[in-house]
Amino acid sequence: MGEQAVLEGSSVQDPTTRPVVLITGASAGIGEAITRRFAAAGYRIVAVARRPEKLAALAEGLAGQAEVATLSLDVSDPSSAARAVSFAIDTFGRLDCLVNNAGSGRWAPVHQTDDEAMDEVIDVSLKATFRFCREAVPVLRPGSAIVTVGSTFGLIGGLDGGIYCAVKAALVGLTQTLAAQYGSQGIRSNLVAPGVIKTDMTKDHWNARGFQRLNHEMTPFDREGTPEDVANAVFFLASPEGSYINGQSIALDGGWTTTKFLVNDALVLDRVPSQPASAALNG
Repeated sequence: MGEQAVLEGSSVQDPTTRPVVLITGASAGIGEAITRRFAAAGYRIVAVARRPEKLAALAEGLAGQAEVATLSLDVSDPSSAARAVSFAIDTFGRLDCLVNNAGSGRWAPVHQTDDEAMDEVIDVSLKATFRFCREAVPVLRPGSAIVTVGSTFGLIGGLDGGIYCAVKAALVGLTQTLAAQYGSQGIRSNLVAPGVIKTDMTKDHWNARGFQRLNHEMTPFDREGTPEDVANAVFFLASPEGSYINGQSIALDGGWTTTKFLVNDALVLDRVPSQPASAALNG
């Protein structure tokens, strides 16, 4: 897909003093919430996504609140990261924060994952993130931040997760090595690992019984997570308030990854574990 670049004006005073954030997957779902959170704080924004019509609607909705430069491209294209970072520098003269949000949601067990699906997840979620970091690091200044949106399924294994879990775990490793390599230059790198958040990517599964059992019934909190929850965590890690946090992967999941919680209905179900094959033979 060819790139399309658009810059929307802003009424913000002294815009050249405002920090600049580049956000991938910026036009919908969690990415849109992240974009709006940075806009509310006065950042100048480079919003990157595939669909130009969604980017145009986002920029129009933020007109008068923030300067938004939009760039329509496919992050899996090997040249996209260099084009996006160059566009940010050419447009605003600086880059203060990179938010790696774009990703693929392909989900299947290992034995049902063909090379096409595997390559898609690796290209969109891992290679693109790596390339954007590689291109951004040379232009980021002390006090800058890289924040990657991962998943709780990168912190613990997930049934049927396949390549999705493998790649999300790889993003944790990438975050840690970025922190080790560039922290001494004043560039912080962290990852936000959301649990399941209701977006266009997940809404079709939201009411499925298995989905609810795996996610809602095992979360020890009284509400669902929202895209705004993720956006607030991302913004905090990028802001001066999070300026001594580096190399961390923070689960945003209501306690899902750190507890063995089950709702009461699940606790009282009469489920008898199957016996090991050796026990059955001996019995």
